[in-house]
Amino acid sequence: MCPENVAVESELPWERASRRPARRVPHLVLAWSLDEPHRLGEAVPVSRPSSLGRGEAEAGDELPRAAPRRMRPGSTTASPPFANARIARRHLLVDPVGFSRIRVRALARTPVRINGRMVDDGTAEVGDVVELHNAAVFIVVERPAEYPPLRSAPDTVFPFGAADPFGIVGESEAAWALRDVLAFAAGTDRHALLFGESGVGKELAARTIHGLSARRSRPLVARNAATLPESLVDAELFGNARSYPNAGMPERPGLLGEADASTLFLDEIGELPESSQVHLLRALDQGGEYQRLGDATPRRSSFRLVGATNRSFEALKHDFLARFTHRIVVPGLLERREDVPLVLAELLRRIAQGNPGVVTRFFERRGGEVAEPRLAPDLLVRLLRHPFTHHARELDRLLWLAIGSAEGDYIGVTEAVEAELGDSASSFVAAAHIGREELARALREHGRNPTQIARVLGLKNRYVLHRLLKKHGLGIGTPEGDP
Repeated sequence: MCPENVAVESELPWERASRRPARRVPHLVLAWSLDEPHRLGEAVPVSRPSSLGRGEAEAGDELPRAAPRRMRPGSTTASPPFANARIARRHLLVDPVGFSRIRVRALARTPVRINGRMVDDGTAEVGDVVELHNAAVFIVVERPAEYPPLRSAPDTVFPFGAADPFGIVGESEAAWALRDVLAFAAGTDRHALLFGESGVGKELAARTIHGLSARRSRPLVARNAATLPESLVDAELFGNARSYPNAGMPERPGLLGEADASTLFLDEIGELPESSQVHLLRALDQGGEYQRLGDATPRRSSFRLVGATNRSFEALKHDFLARFTHRIVVPGLLERREDVPLVLAELLRRIAQGNPGVVTRFFERRGGEVAEPRLAPDLLVRLLRHPFTHHARELDRLLWLAIGSAEGDYIGVTEAVEAELGDSASSFVAAAHIGREELARALREHGRNPTQIARVLGLKNRYVLHRLLKKHGLGIGTPEGDP
């Protein structure tokens, strides 16, 4: 029983936050538009039965108009109604089904497709693609009704849908969550470790941490650890005294010396030999003490280490791993599919800067200036459903394949692109229908061979398998498939 003179709070701040999670609703995010390509990334929340169409709602409309908007943390801006002449005034009826599905009913004569299948009345789930024939393409995502403000807001401003000052592209919830955690890490000046598959943008994340930190006035020192010859790793990291180990050898500061008062980015840090990880331990502690090869006295370097790896935690020695205060997972395109059109647009913008022949053939011109690329919707529809394994790097390769094999002046799905995407499409469908029991049985029967397990299950490769294992909470570590 509480004393009478002690005030009792019915709900403390942390309890209130945990009991009131952000309300989440399905959204239709614009991925392609023939008439309004500048609106990619705009989101239409579907929190109640609504109509989607061109222009404002009309007086006789029974349902409210689903309104597009530009979502950013702490700020949501209403966009003008769609003005796309290919969208009917009342094109769709959309109705939420729980938090992650949308019922779609066609009102116009223009064909409506969900994942390529024509529908008059269908249900689209998170990750599904809704296509208004030759008018617009949307992808279904689940988001909070409003993005919360950033906890560690970076002092950066950039146009909606464009790359931020450090090169990260995306308006998805995952992209903004990444920017938030990178900004927090940047402000603490502690060592950070970035995890993610090849091509997700770990180097961009490292440059973001450096660019937002107090060390940004000094250049980032970057090196791929996999390129360091094992016999010379310590010399590369710590440097050497003059004439050591051979007479006439020049003095070298090493990467730690070069990164004094700056940031050292070691990509593929999991490739460092364990002996070199041990040698780095003292330098990673406060004070940054290390010793050049051939030197009698220790030195100090005020450096911050940002490492990146696509391996698991177990690839690093536990005491080396313990030196990294921040462990940040960089999401791939599968975790933020709605950003695929924006990343594609950024890749095309870079292509336009250095390839005048491509610009002449595939880009519109307005007022003498290069405008948007001529991009066919079939390519976007396929890419939105593609199970990327190398993410932005793979997207760039597929884009160049589409450009190089195009017969007309539009970038779309050619035979060469179809040959690449065909297998992935069947693998995507196969993965979607594999249940936990079937997956666990394959693990028991084929042990620790992920390539063989993927082949038996009809998956494209072991990367698709690993994502499926993660989805079902399984692992290859035991015969039972337990994580």
